[in-house]
Amino acid sequence: MICEFIAEHRARFGVVPICRVLRAHGVKIAPRTFHARSRRPLSKRALWDTVVAEVLAGYYNPDGAGRRKPESLYGAEKMWAHLQRQGIEVARCTVERLMRNNGWRGVVRRKKVRTTVSDPTASRAPDLVDRQFRVPAPNVLVVADFTYVRLVSGAFVYTAFVIDAYAGRILGWECSTSKETAFVESAIRQAAGLRSRQGCPWDGETIHHSDAGSQYTSVKLGEALVLSGLRPSIGSVGDAYDNALAETTIGLYKTEAIRDDSPFRCGALTRLADVELLTANWVDWYNTSRLMHRLGRIPPAEYEADYYANLPQQTAGDR
Repeated sequence: MICEFIAEHRARFGVVPICRVLRAHGVKIAPRTFHARSRRPLSKRALWDTVVAEVLAGYYNPDGAGRRKPESLYGAEKMWAHLQRQGIEVARCTVERLMRNNGWRGVVRRKKVRTTVSDPTASRAPDLVDRQFRVPAPNVLVVADFTYVRLVSGAFVYTAFVIDAYAGRILGWECSTSKETAFVESAIRQAAGLRSRQGCPWDGETIHHSDAGSQYTSVKLGEALVLSGLRPSIGSVGDAYDNALAETTIGLYKTEAIRDDSPFRCGALTRLADVELLTANWVDWYNTSRLMHRLGRIPPAEYEADYYANLPQQTAGDR
């Protein structure tokens, strides 16, 4: 540590004066001792630290275009898991130490502002979920909600999501400059189309859960749900816990994609197309690459794929 201190300040004060001051304060070190230490080859640990620090810098430091990789959003634990998946066998404590020493840290979620407004006169579907968002398979439960994105002009763009509760995979999304029900329906149609293309369409038993916002209690949306093979469900209490999974996903969207320093931003958000582009890029990364703690630190799409890959074996074992 003393040699590191001298090396850090030698350009400004010189080695001899620093050693003289240190001796005056009871720290005995001679200039020749420092020079002998500095000529030694790096230890294996120091070399490994240098390699790992370079890898981490590739994620957390901006490139020549001022852009960072999406993994720069990770904190130490998730970055450690990411490096493991890349075949880099590094200790978690090493990642934590190097990130701390270099001032690298993940993003912190901000408080969510609610955008949906309930319609007290609308008839509601029953609450079929009762805050139980853990489900045994895909297509058992999907949750839906939307949020706002402020443009440079001060106008708003609204983004709606449809999310499968099993792995948290985003199945459909839509951006709009209007909060009318149509853009919420569009997200549902996208999700239904994706499931059909995957060969696992909704069959009328899948629950669609949302809060009591007027967009989700409208008669038109209810018809769209039935036509898409969904059973409507509305949170009964009216707080964030009624639709916690959707709230969590939207919180990640606002934190990871929308904020000014997001790696998905290509500049100021001036129009609807800007929000659509960054949303498309974030959703693709979220589904296929983002590590999720509750899934054992694998991405949602991979977690779903594992379920279907193991399904024949599970079915045979149940017989």
